[in-house]
Amino acid sequence: MTSAKPFLTALVLSVPVLAAAQSADAPVIKSGDQWTYQTTIETGPSGWKQTHDTFTVVRTTASNIYFTVQAKGAPTGPIEVIAGADWSRIRNVDGKETTVNRPLAFPLQPGKSWDVSFTEHNPNKAHTLEQWDTHYKVMGYESVEVPAGKFNAIKIEAEGQWIAELAPSTSVVQSANTAAGGSTMVTQTQRTQPSKATGRMYRAVWYVPEVGRWVKAVDEVYNSGGVRSQRTTAELETLQLAGR
Repeated sequence: MTSAKPFLTALVLSVPVLAAAQSADAPVIKSGDQWTYQTTIETGPSGWKQTHDTFTVVRTTASNIYFTVQAKGAPTGPIEVIAGADWSRIRNVDGKETTVNRPLAFPLQPGKSWDVSFTEHNPNKAHTLEQWDTHYKVMGYESVEVPAGKFNAIKIEAEGQWIAELAPSTSVVQSANTAAGGSTMVTQTQRTQPSKATGRMYRAVWYVPEVGRWVKAVDEVYNSGGVRSQRTTAELETLQLAGR
């Protein structure tokens, strides 16, 4: 695997042309292309973990990218994944193939925007329904520095809202009443009625056309009280572009 830094000279030379055109078309992704990211996950006020994940392209078609994800030091083999040709995330939602995340929409031009919305029933035991509405916008070029080096990247930002309907639940509370004649166990059953929770989310990616993918990505989720519950940050460490 080679470092991204040898590519910096070519990147610097090509940026003025891209900036003048104010547009970036979809890259040519090839089998064997590989990117390694340092991924940091912050949960709540003190939760923290970091991984180093390698993404390797297996093959591409007109509509999809087939690739593997391998975490450094993981006891199991790589996970095989399918993404859209624009690196969008597509999965089954209520029996229908649905785009749930689309950080890139080519061609990329400053000011361009698009939306991703979907509703999923019974996504987990706690929620009977989840709705996600996200608005993406191309902000323009911005300098960003990651472990792989310093890049002039196209920044895309996204903000949105999530709504969850909480499933009803039943809890059992037992207590003992002690008197002169002995003890009696009292059991109370409490049923929680369905309720609704809402929150916000924020995403940002810094995409470099010559790299073929983003060099940095941030994903934040905020709870109903406006407090950040989780932040995931991925930063490019190394890359290897097959035959280039």
